Amino acid sequence: MTTPAPVTTVGPGGLQQPMWRAIAVFRFAALAYVLAIVARDVRDYARPLAVLPVLAVLIGWTVATAYAYARPAWRRWPLLGADLLISVAVLVVTPWVVGRAALNDGAPTLGVAWQAGPVLTWAVSGGRRRGVVAALVVGGADLAVRERLTQSSLTGTALMLLAALAVGHVVRLTSAAEERWQRAVALEAATREREAATRERERLARGIHDSVLQVLALVQRRGAHLDGEAGELARLAGEQETALRALIAREPSGDDDGQLLDLRPLVGRYTSPLVSVAAPATPVRLPAGAAREIGAAVGAALDNVERHCGPQARAWVLVEDEGGAVTVSVRDEGPGLPAGRLDEAAAQGRLGVAQSIRGRIADLGGTVTITSVVGEGTEVELTVPRVDP
Repeated sequence: MTTPAPVTTVGPGGLQQPMWRAIAVFRFAALAYVLAIVARDVRDYARPLAVLPVLAVLIGWTVATAYAYARPAWRRWPLLGADLLISVAVLVVTPWVVGRAALNDGAPTLGVAWQAGPVLTWAVSGGRRRGVVAALVVGGADLAVRERLTQSSLTGTALMLLAALAVGHVVRLTSAAEERWQRAVALEAATREREAATRERERLARGIHDSVLQVLALVQRRGAHLDGEAGELARLAGEQETALRALIAREPSGDDDGQLLDLRPLVGRYTSPLVSVAAPATPVRLPAGAAREIGAAVGAALDNVERHCGPQARAWVLVEDEGGAVTVSVRDEGPGLPAGRLDEAAAQGRLGVAQSIRGRIADLGGTVTITSVVGEGTEVELTVPRVDP
């Protein structure tokens, strides 16, 4: 059996992975900016030496988050909460390290741009709402440590809110795109599997046709004129040939049952000098699976005509679209069946008609009516209710 070509898939959060890398780059760039600001203003701080442990925390946490957020399994509430808590803690100690007088004069906090890192992280992990919550917490802490609000402090909080909204919206779009990608990949994989299954069925059908079906057909032809057990064996071979042909001709089930097919071409393919097919002028649309099953049942009925009435027997097929149901009739000019013959065949295990015709139509919720009078031929009527997908 042919193995389908491998399909590249994207794991959960795969399309968001570049965003996590971008946040890591932002954190290091923001850390460099913090170091530059501290180097410039440290002589004006109220407690210059106290800034060293704060910088150690910023450097250590930046490296730790770059490592931790690179692993999807770690992007959970403990890490997210700790990230936000450390950012708020840096803001809380800023007045003590920098001095309130310097803050009131417009000096930046120790976090500066670095404090936006947790806001972006929350937005990527949970979308706009979670990002806005983080922006409000960090922005509120930034405003709370200042005795006097300035335009720059308000602008910083507003920018964090806007960044949270923008990044959260992009994340939502990315998640929707990833879901569509996964559905497309699954559909492609299913299509390839069906194609591989179809090729395998065709290969098996060729092998069966060259061996089993030919033997069954030979037994049926050679023993059709015999009486007794030899004749009965020939009839059994013919019925099993029909059942096997119907089985290998059946299409594998798939997702195309949601589509509609015109029944007329599926039935019209049986037209021949001995078989007349009459159908409406307009399409008779049915779900694809139902249409194929009806076509296969008609083929099985015509095989029965040829087997029981002879290779020169004529048959007529009529397709009727009754709106709520579709009826297909197969009528022949054969000798007809004695009363109780079908029940007797089923009781003896000869299930060609039951499996090839009645079983298919019953699976579709339909009915099969067989009317036969000795000397006047047989009519098989297949009725299937229309259930549009």
